Amino acid sequence: MIRKIAFVSSLFIGCLACKQQTGNNAKLSNRETSVDMAEPKSGMPLKFLALGDSYTIGESVDTAERWPVVLAERLKEKGLSIEMPEIIATTGWTTDELKQGIEKARPNGSYELVSLLIGVNNQYRGYETAVYEREFQELLDIAISFATKRSRVFVVSIPDYGVTPFGKEKDPEKISQEIDLYNEIKKNLSAKARVQYFDITGISRQAAHDPELVAGDGLHPSGKMYRQWVDIILPGVEKMLE
Repeated sequence: MIRKIAFVSSLFIGCLACKQQTGNNAKLSNRETSVDMAEPKSGMPLKFLALGDSYTIGESVDTAERWPVVLAERLKEKGLSIEMPEIIATTGWTTDELKQGIEKARPNGSYELVSLLIGVNNQYRGYETAVYEREFQELLDIAISFATKRSRVFVVSIPDYGVTPFGKEKDPEKISQEIDLYNEIKKNLSAKARVQYFDITGISRQAAHDPELVAGDGLHPSGKMYRQWVDIILPGVEKMLE
């Protein structure tokens, strides 16, 4: 899925490669667990729904390196039985496009874990923050409706692509400032909705000094960065599932 920067710059970011839908569902083999509190009453493996854009579908990395997949694998290592994440995400999606994607996919059933990471394309296209605030709230409500419990929903901050080779050719300072504004909006909305918010933006900015944190397309996170995101997310998710 690696794309040349020249091609990427004509479209979206993080989300900036072509609007190719790669969000297909897959299944991992399941494993019995001794941890009973997080298990559905049916005894079936936990279901995980991940909603987002290129950062959730893992543009330019292998399927096994997508952060929702890495998170599921780390939870399995902790003894939990969990399915491969059901991912509804496409490179280039904005908040309204994610909502349309969810309506089209029509997720089936309820989920023990639901994540939401969206907004970078709104920022890249210059959409008004008021629009983002309204549409993110709608998506957050939808995410909560899919979860077995409100406490099983979590939001992930938007990474800062301004430090990537692609972003440095734009206006890195402006990008960073706007990403911070968007993240402040989603952080406040998450707090009001009483759902967990994970801030991975600081990790993304380390890419300014560590090129291994950027994928081969010069824009999206590498598998190494996604693993670092999971290092932050995992402890909080474990508590959610207790």
